[in-house]
Amino acid sequence: MEKLDLKKHWDNTYLKDEKRLGWYEEVPTPSLQLIEKCNLKPSDCIVNVGVGTSTLVDELLKKGYKNIVATDISSQALQKLKKRVGQKHITYLQEDLTQPNKLNSYTNKVSLWHDRAVVHFLTDKKDQQTYFELVNKLVKPEGFVIIATFNLEGATKCSGLPVLRYNAESIAKHLGNSFQLLEHFNYIYTMPSGDKRPYVYTLFKKIK
Repeated sequence: MEKLDLKKHWDNTYLKDEKRLGWYEEVPTPSLQLIEKCNLKPSDCIVNVGVGTSTLVDELLKKGYKNIVATDISSQALQKLKKRVGQKHITYLQEDLTQPNKLNSYTNKVSLWHDRAVVHFLTDKKDQQTYFELVNKLVKPEGFVIIATFNLEGATKCSGLPVLRYNAESIAKHLGNSFQLLEHFNYIYTMPSGDKRPYVYTLFKKIK
């Protein structure tokens, strides 16, 4: 069976109106609440992985953050985002997290790694290992990680692709003992279609 071209899949997905996509948030309130608890400086590096066309970038700019890295496998998504919010204070990286290259230059420089609805698409154990090793490598000591993903009651597919479901404990196990779980909560997200999607939000701090 031919392997799915994920870049092509996501480029085609972002040809659609982003406000109709199943993960669209007008205001990313849960993420903003957790980011507030990190007490970041405006110059701190924030990496938003699988950024798509997320309104989180707009909100971070409004709050005065000046060192945002927006990365996604889809160049189509990044083009749309760049057209909407511009290039000031943002570095755009088209990158596959399972084959990282450009992101390696941020080793030990990242104050916050933010992932909403990316890691659950990594169903291959090798890809999961690559992802979590990258988080460990890039996030500096005393830095933070926010991962929001489908919880154990969540959907088994998204955008036509299979997904893995997590709870706070399983995410913590993947991150390893370099990270301390500070907070977690379940959250019911309402899709533009009106359907409900159960998520788990987690906030970790790198302690060593």
